[in-house]
Amino acid sequence: MSPHNLGWIAHTVGGTLSGPPGVPQDELAGLEVTGPVVFDSRDAAPGALFAAFPGACADGPEFVRDALARGAVAVLAAPDDAYRAPWAGRGTVPTVTVADGDLLRALSALARAHLALLPRTTVIGLTGSAGKTTTKDLIGRLVRELGPTVAPKGSFNNELGFPITALRTDEDTRYLVAEMGARGIGHITHLTTIAPPRIGVVLNVGSAHLGAFGSVEAIAEAKGELVAAVPEAGNCNPDRDGVAILNADDPRVRAMAARTKGRVVLFGEAPDAAVRAEKVRIGPDGRACFTLTYRDGDGPQRHPVTLRLVGEHQVANALAAAATGLELGLSGETVAKVLSAAEPDSKWRMAIGESADGVTIVNDAYNANPESMRAALKTLATMTRSRPGARSWAVLGPMGELGAAAAVEHDAIGRLAVRLNISQTVAVGAGAAAIHSGASMEGSYDGESVAVPDVDAALAFVRSGARPGDVVLVKASRYVGLESLAAALLERAASGNGHGDFDLGAGDGGAPQARGAGGDVR
Repeated sequence: MSPHNLGWIAHTVGGTLSGPPGVPQDELAGLEVTGPVVFDSRDAAPGALFAAFPGACADGPEFVRDALARGAVAVLAAPDDAYRAPWAGRGTVPTVTVADGDLLRALSALARAHLALLPRTTVIGLTGSAGKTTTKDLIGRLVRELGPTVAPKGSFNNELGFPITALRTDEDTRYLVAEMGARGIGHITHLTTIAPPRIGVVLNVGSAHLGAFGSVEAIAEAKGELVAAVPEAGNCNPDRDGVAILNADDPRVRAMAARTKGRVVLFGEAPDAAVRAEKVRIGPDGRACFTLTYRDGDGPQRHPVTLRLVGEHQVANALAAAATGLELGLSGETVAKVLSAAEPDSKWRMAIGESADGVTIVNDAYNANPESMRAALKTLATMTRSRPGARSWAVLGPMGELGAAAAVEHDAIGRLAVRLNISQTVAVGAGAAAIHSGASMEGSYDGESVAVPDVDAALAFVRSGARPGDVVLVKASRYVGLESLAAALLERAASGNGHGDFDLGAGDGGAPQARGAGGDVR
């Protein structure tokens, strides 16, 4: 973050400033925060500001000492009555106390004011029901070819993670790739007031968080808030023109063209898409290759792309990133080269590893919704077909926040697994039981599904049956924690392919608290 003094921070968030006895107020106000703003003390670094969130499980003040030991110079805090116990450190540490106790509001205000001081930073907003983080990573790789970029790993896309991401920018930042999630109408609009996007990218509209929204139409309404926020096209300065980059193959996304004042760029395989994929082929390793096609002043352009990311669904993600890069002035040759070289940047998303005994593990345990679950199963089937004698294992946990549609959607996943000839489906936990029941009701079912009570039982079942050459997919919603199963299967992992990232450190899910992470919102 660009340096800001505590006086400016206190004024911006509507807070009061206090510090060690005997330190003059003007001296305290002049103390500069030169490092990151963090809410997890383990992320603190020299010059950091530590946001001490109240929490039922982890109360911020309990970690102030740890944050200071790691270099934090000040604390952003709520009044004492917000915490489980009076904060013993208050009055001895430079502290901005937010009067209303709403640290989420304070962080939003701080990020909004901070970005307003960086007119040279172009904000690229991105949303969709699936694929946001992978596409954000791809866009980040592309725009780094043009200048300093903030596009952090992981899914810092909600009301806590988003302002933290925005606050990572500084005077040198030319591009902020801002992933935007929503659990309700108005959430994305709020995020766009923090970081107003010049470019808005919408990937798809699916059923993630259907329980919260009530209908897919409501989800589309929320996702469309992004392109409604981009500026009008045709400004005197073309570098500030608004652009809406929309998936031509998703009717609900295509319809968002009516909601934007920006110039519309369609991507996809549809004939009228400005940025298209032609001659799409899926290799035996589940990776796609295609011809990137678009038109510029010299006429039609075509460049071959061979993705290292796993899954046919990555083609649409790559096209969205390509459209963004081309809009910002990258050559097609550069776009194709960067996309073809891109490895997974964020963990537990179709990350491939191989155990010492030759079992391939596909760790896609970061999150799940019906669309991403179907895409992962199709990839598993493709990968296994190319391996003579290999069997496919789908270890699947529940998909969260589907509301009344949960039973039907889980049932459909089980039926699809049978239709795709998945050798063994393992439904983990009571929330996934409908996957097993759906599989067992499919007409061609032949006993290739089982329900187990928990992760330990799933691990024991797979270990007892998987053999060299088999492919095991691990996927569920984030709260299930199936990444631990993938890690256990790979604990004796053979080194060499470089695609796996099975860090079992703090995840990105859960409610904001002192040691929580950014949270993934679909």
